[in-house]
Amino acid sequence: MICYFVRHGIAADAEQFEGSDFDRPLTGKGRKQMARVAKRLATMEIEADAIVTSPLLRAVQTAKIVADALGKKRVTEDERLAGGFDARALSAILADHAGVESIALVGHEPNMSSVIEHVIGGGRIDFKKGAIACVELLDGTAARGALLWLVTPRTMDAL
Repeated sequence: MICYFVRHGIAADAEQFEGSDFDRPLTGKGRKQMARVAKRLATMEIEADAIVTSPLLRAVQTAKIVADALGKKRVTEDERLAGGFDARALSAILADHAGVESIALVGHEPNMSSVIEHVIGGGRIDFKKGAIACVELLDGTAARGALLWLVTPRTMDAL
């Protein structure tokens, strides 16, 4: 199974946003950045049989931008991708989507990079806002995997 880990785009500054963290949206720059990244994914013919996102607004907005670019109609919100996302939560999400060949998960730091590091057996992942990592899960679970690629928005713009 191929798992795309997507970090949400640039969001309103947490220190300046006058509302709950749950409702913190992407900025205009963040929406434009993710639209460029998503458009590049589409030109690369990236497939995602399922798109699952944290329910936090900035992640939902990111997931919808990616879904639109990939021609997908459905985005599933999953609380397990919010705070506390870990390898156990990844395994449960994958079990819920058994049978798909590829899945995109949209979430937050520092959890996304920690989960990727766990799955690939160590190392350190610098997972910028709007970055995407492609991991091949060797047995269809979160137990073992190989990092195939990781790109930042800046790299995507350069392609």
